[in-house]
Amino acid sequence: MVLLFGLSVIAIVIAVNMVVAVIYAIADAPESAVPTLASVPRSVWAISTVVTLGIIFVVSLVNIVGLAGGGAKVAKMMGARAVATNSQDPLERRLLNIVEEMSLASGVRLPQVYIMDGEKAINAFAAGWSVSGAVVCVTRGTLERLSRDELQGVIGHEFSHILNGDMGLNIRMIGVLAGIVAIGSIGGFVMRNAFEADDVRAAIPIFVVGLAIFIVGYTGLFFARLIKASVSRQREFLADASSVQFTRNPDGIAGALDQIRASGAGTLIQGRYAEEMSHMFFGQSVKMKLAGLFQTHPPLEERIRRVHPGFQPSAYRGRRAAEPASTEAAAEAAGFAGEEATAARPAGRRRVDTGIAWGRSAGESAQLVGTLQPGKIDAAARLLAALPAGLRECVREVDGACAAIISLLFAPQEEIMRGQLAAMKQAGLDALATGAAAPLTRGLGLGFHLPVIDLALPAVKAAPEAAKKELLAGLEAVINADRRVSLHEFVVLSLVRHQLAASAKPPVARAKLAEMQAEAAVILSIVAHAGTRADAEGARGEALRLAMIAGSATMGIPEQQASAQLSLGAAAAALEALRRLAPLEKARLVKGLFAAVTADGTIRIGEAELLRLVGAMLDCPLPPLLDEIDPAALAA
Repeated sequence: MVLLFGLSVIAIVIAVNMVVAVIYAIADAPESAVPTLASVPRSVWAISTVVTLGIIFVVSLVNIVGLAGGGAKVAKMMGARAVATNSQDPLERRLLNIVEEMSLASGVRLPQVYIMDGEKAINAFAAGWSVSGAVVCVTRGTLERLSRDELQGVIGHEFSHILNGDMGLNIRMIGVLAGIVAIGSIGGFVMRNAFEADDVRAAIPIFVVGLAIFIVGYTGLFFARLIKASVSRQREFLADASSVQFTRNPDGIAGALDQIRASGAGTLIQGRYAEEMSHMFFGQSVKMKLAGLFQTHPPLEERIRRVHPGFQPSAYRGRRAAEPASTEAAAEAAGFAGEEATAARPAGRRRVDTGIAWGRSAGESAQLVGTLQPGKIDAAARLLAALPAGLRECVREVDGACAAIISLLFAPQEEIMRGQLAAMKQAGLDALATGAAAPLTRGLGLGFHLPVIDLALPAVKAAPEAAKKELLAGLEAVINADRRVSLHEFVVLSLVRHQLAASAKPPVARAKLAEMQAEAAVILSIVAHAGTRADAEGARGEALRLAMIAGSATMGIPEQQASAQLSLGAAAAALEALRRLAPLEKARLVKGLFAAVTADGTIRIGEAELLRLVGAMLDCPLPPLLDEIDPAALAA
């Protein structure tokens, strides 16, 4: 891509220089002489080159800065609207439910969901600078024309783009490629305004100049389309394959592609920015001449053949036509937990720290980052079904979402909880503490904390700043009520604070772990303490030492000592600093953290959830680690 971009810039500069030189030679030559390029001064060539490069650079820079808003900015460019978390539209609820399942299964924070209401074609895209700041956008045609399984296949495809890091590349391509097509836009502007002058004869040369620049600009469009096609096609094959891996249902993605093939509207987008964003969509968004060279997406037949070699369109369409397609069926397909799921929830209030033998090595464990393994979606669906139905409804509203997050940290001991409620009342936030969500979270085990936070965050992120400040103030009041802060409370507060204050564009990630040994030691010490619960102090100290040795050795840094007095301020600073690690350096860090918590061969719920919270802070999403455990045990 870099090579093609460089060639495109060179080609554009040469073409513009030739146009400028010819115009100068014609204008400067005597009437009786034949114009020649040899008569053009070097200064004209130099000025033309500098101006052309300046236009490309400035336009690219302006577009990149303009896209700093991330996925939300891109969605709004396409005229999409954000879907309310408490939407009552059955099709929108079905979409939200599928996104929730995918998010919980992969450990990704819930993306904000958008819909392009004016687009009747079947298409979708994911956008954002980071995993935590992603958005998923679908057309109205996608919602109306696809079944639940087909829609799940499309969303699985988009989650592949989120997890595989395609989004940042795609947004950069929008900004960078805008520079090389800008020359053509300038030529078009000159052509459109040439005849506004009163003197038509004077307008003709201006029009010709504009036409020449416009034709030259097509050099940039040629290379822009070639770059997008060369980058996008293989990523689309990967995303299709990942969708099958995620959902374990090749009929889903293959059926969606077949519906595109059978639909008159296809995948073509009518929006103003369909060309600029063509490489981001699920399907081909604009018509292309020389399709084999410029299309950003492989042919539908090839995509279907790769994901489902035995797919029979006629048989599939026959089965599909027999399925109910009413609004009531769509509402039922949304799969929301009802009374049965609520009844299945255990009534116990006892908190246990169930654990399982951990058979993966530290390296294998680190490879779980950014993955969505087969069966995880089923585990996420079971987890959602085990939540009280009322809680799922509460977190769709701002007040209910804030109350749910706060009440997760209420102590199981009545005396301590009374102190926490008093602290909330003193802070003027007792309405959040006594809301409908509070009793519904009572007794939920650690295994449910991160999922509930993830389900609640979209409503809170869309809330006014005052509501966000109240949530953070409430969390601080509850945590500080007993004058001690547990590691779990600290990481929950850090995660929520980070999610509400995070900028759309993450920090530049180029740092080395060797440069951040002190910060790595702080986080390593946190997870090592979380994993050592021996009754005897001597045994606990030995377990801590072994965990720190295992983690340090795996990270490849000098052996660290576990700190008995962990500073929460230092821990917060360490988490923020470690976000600047380069991706492969983050892999070493995560590998070391896994080595520490599994030094005894076992991973407990508290350890697993702490690792997932730390991973969320570092933008390293971890899927549910203990989905082998029945949700009833997680809720105990």
